[in-house]
Order: sequence, then C-alpha cells, then structure tokens
Amino acid sequence: MSEQTTNLKIFDKYDISTIQIQDEGLKSAINLKPKLVLKNQGRGVGKFSQTKVNIVERLMNKISVAGHRGKKHRLEKGNATGKYTKNMKITLDVLEIIEKKTNKNPVEVLVRAVENSAPRDETTVIEYGGARYPQAVDVSPVRRVNLALKHLVHGASDKAFNKKKTITQTLAEEIIMAAENNGESLAVRKKKESEAQADSAR
Repeated sequence: MSEQTTNLKIFDKYDISTIQIQDEGLKSAINLKPKLVLKNQGRGVGKFSQTKVNIVERLMNKISVAGHRGKKHRLEKGNATGKYTKNMKITLDVLEIIEKKTNKNPVEVLVRAVENSAPRDETTVIEYGGARYPQAVDVSPVRRVNLALKHLVHGASDKAFNKKKTITQTLAEEIIMAAENNGESLAVRKKKESEAQADSAR
C-alpha cells in the first residue's frame, strides 16, 4: 500500500489508518480500508461481500431502515430515508458530534461501540421428537457486526421517535454510551440479554 493511500482520510476528514480492532473475532468483519468517498453503489453481492464495505458506510446503510423491527416496518422516520445523501449527511453529523463530545477519532469510537455491543452467542430453536428447544449457538463475525449496528440505530431511532431530539443526536449518544460499555445503551443491553439467554440454553 502506497504512502498516499495510507494517508487517505474518509471524506477528507477522519484518518482511519491508525485504528486498531481490539476484538480478535471481529478483525475479519470490520472494514477500515482508507477510501475518500464511501459509496459502494451496490457492488459485491456475493459471499462475505459486507466485509468489503467500510464500517461507516454500513452504519449509514442501517439508518435507511431505522424503522424496521423484525419483518415489519413499524416506525416511519421522515428524515431517515433510502437516499444516500440524506443518510450520509446524518452519519457525518453524528461523527462530528462524537468528535466534539469525546475529543477522539469518531470512527474509532464507533469501532469500540461495535465491539462492545456485538453479541458472541445467541439462541436458535431446534425441533427434536416433536418438541422445540432453545439451543445456544455462536454468532459469526459478520452477523455480530450487523446486529451491533442494527441495535445502535434502533436504540437511536426509538429515542428520537416523536421526541424533541433528532436521530442525529440520539445516534451520537447511543454510540458514545456503547463505546463506554454503558448499560443505558440499547445495543449493550441487547448483547447482554442475548448472551444471558444463550447461557441458560446450554
């Protein structure tokens, strides 16, 4: 990798070349390759293609479906649409707020938040002899990151829905709390619940 590529900052703002992923299990799933403009344009729909998409762009993609709960689109967020420009504006504003509040690299704070809210175990249902039993299973690295990002955005969306705060403010707060492993973060709570259910199903 050339020196020019190494010094590349995303949107010419944030240097991500020095960020270290501390969770060994997530090193293959969190993409921190330097790229000036984060726009994948739907490329790479094959296996493990999500690992080729920068973590900031993956967060932005989750914002466009902030209202999804399960298979139903329950909550409608007027400012969080499927538009790339709108969603990336929200994401960049979130990173600016995080930088002001923490005086740290906001992308690094996001990575810490994902590491702290990515569940290692979850439960599935298996059928044996006509009866259904919960069974603890390990979570793949890609799914761990997806679940962490989904819960971060859902927590922010719920706190902003019909409230005075915008999703930009609540998402910044949610990411900061998750990075600090604060129990008030929905993503951290969901992780602990998932792992507790898996422990009881062993």
